[in-house]
Order: sequence, then structure tokens, then C-alpha cells
Amino acid sequence: MPRLRTLEPGTTVRVTVPATSANLGPGFDTMGLALSLFDDVEARTVEKGFRAEITGEGAKTLPTDGRHLVISQVRTHLARFGWDAPGLTLTAHNRIPHSRGLGSSAAAYVTAVLIANALLPAEEQASADELLQYTASLEGHPDNVAPALTGGLAVSWADDADHYRTVRIAPHASITPVVAIPELPLSTETARGLLPQQVNHSQAAANAGRAALLTHALSEDPSVLLPATRDLLHQDFREPAMPESLALMNALRAEGKAAVVSGAGPTVMALAVSPIEAESVRDTISAHIQSSTQRWTVEILPVATEGAKVEVFR
Repeated sequence: MPRLRTLEPGTTVRVTVPATSANLGPGFDTMGLALSLFDDVEARTVEKGFRAEITGEGAKTLPTDGRHLVISQVRTHLARFGWDAPGLTLTAHNRIPHSRGLGSSAAAYVTAVLIANALLPAEEQASADELLQYTASLEGHPDNVAPALTGGLAVSWADDADHYRTVRIAPHASITPVVAIPELPLSTETARGLLPQQVNHSQAAANAGRAALLTHALSEDPSVLLPATRDLLHQDFREPAMPESLALMNALRAEGKAAVVSGAGPTVMALAVSPIEAESVRDTISAHIQSSTQRWTVEILPVATEGAKVEVFR
């Protein structure tokens, strides 16, 4: 195996990546929306040693040495191109809640790959398509990484060659997401493990129709968001793992709010159609969770129209 080339110390890469909400109801594993909640991560090449300084989410639980996910993935991605960083100092301010259905793992993978890519010589850097393939393969599907990379609404799929594809769609300017984030996390594996191996044909057909309508609702006609966000494939099956989230979602939908489980949950997201309505939805959610057995954080998170940003300082 050829010996890895060594990066010189003294280069700093700064990445800002948005949170994302995948599925959006019926768009299971295919649709995702970027939200205005950001992780800020800065990596600097040093002569030796690996160290992470973390504030915000995960400050007390994440590794602070070479085992940190971003550091390890930076090194893995560099090695694919024949390079190694003998030392990295990482400074991370994490705002995206972990294991809540807001794309924290996708944000970490995107951050790591973008840092590594920026450290490579310009002629060796990966294309946008290659970045999508690699981050989606790490995450297992593209529904979160695509909007994290592009911003806005992303619709993604795999072609017959298992090559990931994505298209960015500009969401309607009036759409204003409101999220209710419970304090207790839920692993994606646990939530996905509750899904049945098969669904009947009528459910699949109905869900496909809602997903098609959802694309129209998010981009052209928000007035049909309530029927467009109706899901028949995954949300109800996940209720045993997050009963309070499903109860909140169903209560909001009964009141005419386009509420969904964000990603694999347990966060609930409602899609308001104006900033004023978003404030009303926030108040409605706060009233519903007053008797909850756990604490919730309720925030208005406008759509992030731009994806991850990269700055390099040499």
C-alpha cells in the first residue's frame, strides 16, 4: 500500500452546516428540508495529536480525542485520496440536538467530509456529486445529507446503479417550520426497527400520491400542506417508541396544522404558512405539552435556503 502523504500544519477549515428534517410525512427516506439551526466546526492541522473542544450539544458526552466522529471521518476521507493529517485540533459548537430527528449525524458526516475535502489540494478535491455519494453512504440514505449540502428542500433517490441523485427545490417563501424537541433522545435504529417489512399495495399507492402532492405543496401551494403531509408508511408504526410525540402530532393535525414526525423522531415539526401563524403554532404546541412527563423545547426554525458553508484559512 502506498505511503500516505502528510498534510502541512497551519491550515484551518471552518464549516457551518444546517439541521435537517427528513421524511416530512410521506416522503420516507427521500425528502428533507434544511432548517436554520447550525453546527459550527473549525478544524486546524497541527504537527501531531488529535483534540476536540466541544461546546453545546454533546459537550459532556462526546469523545475529545481521535475517536471523535468528525476527526475520525476526516482522516478516513483523507486516506481515500492518499493523505494523512498527523494532527488535528477541532473546535465544535453544536446546536443541533443529538438523536432527536434533526439530522445531527448527517451534519457530522457532512462536516467531516467537507473539512477533509477542503484540506486536499484543489486538483484532488471531490466534486459535488462525489460528496453526495460519500456522505449518503456514511449515513445510509441521502434524505438528510442532501439538504444539509444544498439547503432548501431536497428530493433524493438512488438510480438503477445504486447511484444517489438529488434535486434541490426552492420551498415556498411563506413556509415557516416550528419544531417541538423533547428532552429524551431516540435512536434511529430503534425507530426504524419498529417498521414492518411489508405494507399493502393500497397503502403504498396512497403514500406515493401524498408524497407527490407534498412536493407541490412545499413549493407552489402551501394551502394543501395538511393532506400532503399525511403518512401511511412509518409514523404510526413508530408510536410505541414515542407515544407523546405521536399524540402531539395527531392533536396538531386534528386542529388543522400540518404536523409530522421529524426524521425518525422524536421531534415533531409543524409547517406554518407565515411567521405570524408560526407564532400561533408555537403557542398551541406549548399549551399541548404543559402536562407532558418530559421537558420540551419549542422553536421557530425558518428554512435554511443555503446548505453547508466552507471557509479555508491558510
